[in-house]
Amino acid sequence: MGWEFLLPTTAARSGQPGLWDKAPGTGELARPTAEALAGVLANFTTTTDQCWYAIWEGHTILDDVRRNAGRLEIYDKGMFLIKDSIAAAGNRFRSLLSPNLWWSDDRAWCVATDTDLMATYVGGSAACIDAIINCPDLEALEVAATMSVQWDSDTINPRPDRQ
Repeated sequence: MGWEFLLPTTAARSGQPGLWDKAPGTGELARPTAEALAGVLANFTTTTDQCWYAIWEGHTILDDVRRNAGRLEIYDKGMFLIKDSIAAAGNRFRSLLSPNLWWSDDRAWCVATDTDLMATYVGGSAACIDAIINCPDLEALEVAATMSVQWDSDTINPRPDRQ
């Protein structure tokens, strides 16, 4: 679902105290969500101590990341590349920066939180995706690989009138 499809008017998007105080952030995965997701994903890899994290260089403020990381180009975005344990998804990175892409060393799954999107996508086995969908600490919906991620791709809610 698209955020603007849920709250189509400017007045509604400015907040609904107690319900939605602000719009979801883009390019970020909240710490409790990252921890819950890492907990599920740990069951679907043989390399929990070896995960790769790609962090958009425009997000990082840590000098040690710049000094100790490799570099990766994805489309037009420079990314810092760091190898750490799966636990880092919920602790090391969460306080100051957010990984935009992370995957297990055995490539059993991949997590993507694009810098321009409010959603996070996970690719993995059917069993892995089922475990994510059934985790009570995660809000998840299975999507097809062919599904668009553009702002107007919401197939559930009617397209808002632009005002």
